[in-house]
Amino acid sequence: MWSSCSGWTTHGHLFVVEEKSERPRRIKKKMFFVQGDRGSHIVSWLSIWHFDILEGVMNIFRPSVFTKSENCPSEVPPTAGRRGTLSSEPPPSATLHEAILASSSSVRDSLPEQHRVHFETLRQEIIAFAQDHEIPKEALAKPDALREAAQKLSTSDLTQLADLLERFRYLLIHKEPRREVFEAVEYAERLYHLKEQYDSQVKLLEEAGILDNGAVMGIDGKTYTIPTLEQIAVRIFERRETLETKHKQGFTKLLLVPFGMSFNTLWKTFKQFLLSYKQKHLSFDLDTYDPLWTSKGYQGGDMEEFPELVYHPQSFEKSGHGGKTKAQILKEQETIGQAQGDDDRTSDNGWKGWTVHLFQPSDPGDPYSPGIAPIPRKGQGTPQGDENPRPPLEAGQSPIDYLSLLLSSQNNKNSPYFQESSLTPEDWVIAFITHLTETGEPIDSWIHDTESISYLSGAFCPFSVSVPSACWYCGRLPLLENCGPYHLAKDIGVRSSVIL
Repeated sequence: MWSSCSGWTTHGHLFVVEEKSERPRRIKKKMFFVQGDRGSHIVSWLSIWHFDILEGVMNIFRPSVFTKSENCPSEVPPTAGRRGTLSSEPPPSATLHEAILASSSSVRDSLPEQHRVHFETLRQEIIAFAQDHEIPKEALAKPDALREAAQKLSTSDLTQLADLLERFRYLLIHKEPRREVFEAVEYAERLYHLKEQYDSQVKLLEEAGILDNGAVMGIDGKTYTIPTLEQIAVRIFERRETLETKHKQGFTKLLLVPFGMSFNTLWKTFKQFLLSYKQKHLSFDLDTYDPLWTSKGYQGGDMEEFPELVYHPQSFEKSGHGGKTKAQILKEQETIGQAQGDDDRTSDNGWKGWTVHLFQPSDPGDPYSPGIAPIPRKGQGTPQGDENPRPPLEAGQSPIDYLSLLLSSQNNKNSPYFQESSLTPEDWVIAFITHLTETGEPIDSWIHDTESISYLSGAFCPFSVSVPSACWYCGRLPLLENCGPYHLAKDIGVRSSVIL
């Protein structure tokens, strides 16, 4: 049984055709037909929810183009607000186009000075979204081209685009960010000094030659824009219930890791960073002839046809390890640790190609101390936290022991290691650069009895059935090599973090 009703469209009428069952008002499917200059054709199989969001996006850009049909005028709303319901009376489309596409904008200059950074952040997020989803930049200035591109997006991606545009529209009209962004930034600033930490990380990544024009190139040839301060603040605010306990345990140190970048490229960049640091700090003891060393398998090990490395394994078995290659993770558009907030709702304010960490700083009892906490030897660690004290992960156990502990604790709210993960080689490189820059000392200098070598059990080498480990070797260079899953040594342990 079929019925139809007209709605809104650019060139004519949109007909919503509903397939109904014998039971009244129970709709099984919906199909959309557009009648325009070239006749009727099927747009796509979409849910009303998906279509409402699409119309909301178009309303932001073309407030006066949509015309209301005479039939069933209330069936398909011409406006929508957050997550599919965007409010009416957006700014003129020409102004919005100028604001998004122009690098120098009179619209930005009309905002209060304290909100211009937020304007630029949102503008770059919209442009980056277009790049990530292969939407031509010029389509942002052409409503029909944008409509065509937006129809190809999934509902979740379309919702994200609608949210970005609505936040941008709100900023232009009200001359201030939306309330929930304000609240999130204020919360993250109060507990984490987020702006100072974020700016420091961005500056460090730029100076190290890792970040280029706010992004890195992924192994898949795509550009991955660094997460914005606002995105991170919103994520922290969404997960505040979980993070409150971790904050009390000392996890306050922000680290931004370009996961999507080729490890080979990152390792070469790391080498140049060390040589440059040596030139500026002559007392830094570095083997300038051979400033770092790694096992052969890591050179291109994340991007070959049969890559040596997999990430976040569930076991250290040659088959059935449960890990994924970097290419698989990027292709599936996942970001490790990003999937859900405390309310089990999948977030639309996420990022791809990057991993955002909270570490314990060098002194976990002082949330603003520089550097990153060492891996203590057995009997040398100090528990952190009052309500749920966290004994430190001390050296002396095997990679399989640490993996088992962290996996079993991942979703166990009663565990002091709840939501913690061990590191990958990419994480360790950024941790080393950060620690050296802030303290003037290398991390994991195991020749001192107070520090240890670090298992990087967030990665696994199935072909050699081994786990990466890293340290500052012989007081002169970083070393990345392999250990067996059952290897035991009193001076090797694991460092964990909380991934946002």
